[in-house]
Amino acid sequence: MMRLFVVFAVVFFSVAHLARAQSSDEVVWVQIEAQPSLQGGENRARAYSSTLADVNGFSLGNGWYGIVLGPYTAADAQQVLQVYRADGLIPRDSYIVASAALAQQFFPADVDILQRSRQSIEPVETAQGAPLLPEATVDQGPTLTLQGLSQSPSRNLERPVETPAEARRNERDLSPAERRQIQTALQWAGFYNSTIDGAFGRGTRSSMSAWQQVNGFEPTGVLTTLQRAALLNDYNAVLEGLDLRRVTDTLAGIEMIIPSGKLEFRRYEAPFAQFEASDGSNARLLLISQEGDANTLASLFEIMQTLEIVPLQGPRDLSKTGFSLIGRNADIISETRVTLSDDQIKGFTLIWPSGDEERRTRLLKEMQASFTKLPGVLDPSVGTDTQQQVDLVAGLQIRKPRISRSGFFVDQNGTVITTSEAVQSCTRITLDEEFEADLKALDGELGVALLTPSARLSPPQVARFSAALPRLQSDVAVAGYSYEGVLDAPTMTFGKLSDLRGLRGEQDLSRLALASLPGDAGGPVFDEKGDVLGMLLPRGGGERQLPKDVTFALAGSAIASVMENAGLVADSGNGLVGTAPEDITQQARAMTVLVSCWE
Repeated sequence: MMRLFVVFAVVFFSVAHLARAQSSDEVVWVQIEAQPSLQGGENRARAYSSTLADVNGFSLGNGWYGIVLGPYTAADAQQVLQVYRADGLIPRDSYIVASAALAQQFFPADVDILQRSRQSIEPVETAQGAPLLPEATVDQGPTLTLQGLSQSPSRNLERPVETPAEARRNERDLSPAERRQIQTALQWAGFYNSTIDGAFGRGTRSSMSAWQQVNGFEPTGVLTTLQRAALLNDYNAVLEGLDLRRVTDTLAGIEMIIPSGKLEFRRYEAPFAQFEASDGSNARLLLISQEGDANTLASLFEIMQTLEIVPLQGPRDLSKTGFSLIGRNADIISETRVTLSDDQIKGFTLIWPSGDEERRTRLLKEMQASFTKLPGVLDPSVGTDTQQQVDLVAGLQIRKPRISRSGFFVDQNGTVITTSEAVQSCTRITLDEEFEADLKALDGELGVALLTPSARLSPPQVARFSAALPRLQSDVAVAGYSYEGVLDAPTMTFGKLSDLRGLRGEQDLSRLALASLPGDAGGPVFDEKGDVLGMLLPRGGGERQLPKDVTFALAGSAIASVMENAGLVADSGNGLVGTAPEDITQQARAMTVLVSCWE
């Protein structure tokens, strides 16, 4: 009961003084908490000061100790109250108090901020609703409206120097958005590290003063018009030449700022509105717009990761209400931001050249801040008249592996044998372009690699290696992805066993009379009984070209040795019962996999 009485008394007392403060030059404060002990007040003030600027502690009388933010003008205090409440940084029952409600200061120690604020802080009035930057309409056809955004004012050295009083008066005319922009520019320059709230409190004033001192100005803590122009000019210099403009796309239902000096609209291909570079660079932009639910969102998340414009390296994050994708390689950095609300999926992908990170980061920030959802989504039929190809999604190139070869399962855990050619310089290895795999063993001399899936697989068929010596000129068959994944299933190629040794008498090789393609390398070679004789090797190259029907296979005994060194045991066939060709084909397709190497 006593605490309620004290708080009521303080509030009543503060309101009376606050009314006078808002009509005069007296500063005000935002009270966020009160504690019934000095120790409690100090502890809470220190806790708040770790995340907020302008934290102070004052005695309130009757044994209570208040934690307040300030000092501020009345307008700034209202801004702090609104922003910090909305962000959950202060209690929702925080309120504004006048200086007269505060007694002796206890935090920070040995600083009389209350007396200093009475001497140095003047009220700052803010204009409401003023645009951040002036706009100009540009005709861009029936569905796209472009509005130009001016850059920050450049330094005007002929402008007369303002007195501190004139600087304060001119500062009062800044809109909330312009005040936040100044804080952002100070933060970018390394002078401000607190919340971007548009309130010019002690933290902001200190950063202004530090910026002024470093740049050769008198450190007054209030920027003149010329100084604000210089600060913003430095902040926006990285965006020069991009010609930032606000695009309103009524078909996609999206409005946002884009670099029109770098990108121009090319076409719709649902669910994308596609912008491409006008200067020949590899910069691109996709506006993403479609109807859907969480399942549609997850599908789009998976599909976009197959595109060339989303490199493999980089974080990925998917939730029920959106996803983000960041991919980077030596050429580009791609960043995608997508959200789901009211059964509408909307977002964008910015693709930017590597090596221009400061500009890309600033541009992305402007685009994210300006992104606005409008009614409607892109019609799914838009763009379907364009030529369709199996390696395109909505007109965008699907990412292709650096190389694809064949392989086959050799145990029930999904371990795969393939040619070493398939795993050279890979950022990522996949089986059937779906399952991640790791390199377990590599024998460069034999030309064989052993892969283990990242998650355990249960293959429908496992290789049984032939235990009997095959007959020369007997029939053999090779299963492989001859066309490197263009077809969904392996093909069968038939031939004859020409020799049990290589051309130089190598005991680990068999020579085949069989016309193979590069994608067949790494595939299993079957004998007449359906057992595996070995693994097909690449044809190779060089100056000496072999006849097109001469290929070689690594013997099953050599493969068994590689497996044994890796702690695995190869299965053996019985070599007694013949197998019909159609049954061999069925077994071959069940055990053969596509091995892909990705950059």
